[in-house]
Amino acid sequence: MSQWVDVCSKNDLQPDSGICALVDDKQVAIFYLPKQEEIYALNNYDPFGKANVLSRGMVGDIKGEPMVASPLYKQHFNLKTGLCFEDETVKVDAYNIRIENDRVEVNLEETLNEV
Repeated sequence: MSQWVDVCSKNDLQPDSGICALVDDKQVAIFYLPKQEEIYALNNYDPFGKANVLSRGMVGDIKGEPMVASPLYKQHFNLKTGLCFEDETVKVDAYNIRIENDRVEVNLEETLNEV
């Protein structure tokens, strides 16, 4: 059974940008892309810069895949899977996220990039 945690209001999201939320003692970077009507959640920890900063990265796409560029060393992480575009042996956890009744909910129990 999955555990959905209420994080914030949809109005708290920043269009085409990220915010950080503390969910069950984990920093979660939440990205809202209103033009694509998509929302994504990644662990906020940048494994290259060794800091919780991904929510402050620039959002865009690489070959049509949504991504965030770390503000530290500029590695790009796929918003759907958490995989690093430059080094596919490195990934950050990507979480299930949804909007229910204008509330943002995240599920940390299963990561989207588990094999």
